[in-house]
Amino acid sequence: MLKTIAIASDHKGFNLKQSVIKYLQKENYKIIDYGPSTDSISVDYPDYAQQICQNMLENVNLLGILVCNTGVGMAIAANRFKHIRAAVCNDIETVEMSRKHNDINILVLGASKISGQKAVEMIKVFLNTKFESGRHLKRIDKL
Repeated sequence: MLKTIAIASDHKGFNLKQSVIKYLQKENYKIIDYGPSTDSISVDYPDYAQQICQNMLENVNLLGILVCNTGVGMAIAANRFKHIRAAVCNDIETVEMSRKHNDINILVLGASKISGQKAVEMIKVFLNTKFESGRHLKRIDKL
């Protein structure tokens, strides 16, 4: 089982990030929290996405979670990095298919779109669903 998760948010995703961290710690995951440390200061989501992506490129076994208001900005920022496959997911089926078929390594959550409980359910699927490889691998190789 994967034991380390990188996580970051912007100010709008801070509260959901904190809920996710509590869950992951309860499940004995090691958390690398790239911030921010408060929601009281407006921050720029690309800066936080960049930190996680650069670390993930150095540690290919690491998975990441990014959180912002809708998830869209974080996903755009993360997908600028080669070998990063980030997907905004708002439901369990999308998480499952994104792992099985697209081998996402960053789950992106929209704090205004899902609850803390829904995020936890989605993270369970993200962490426990394996890439099917096969016909999907040739598509991943084209990215």
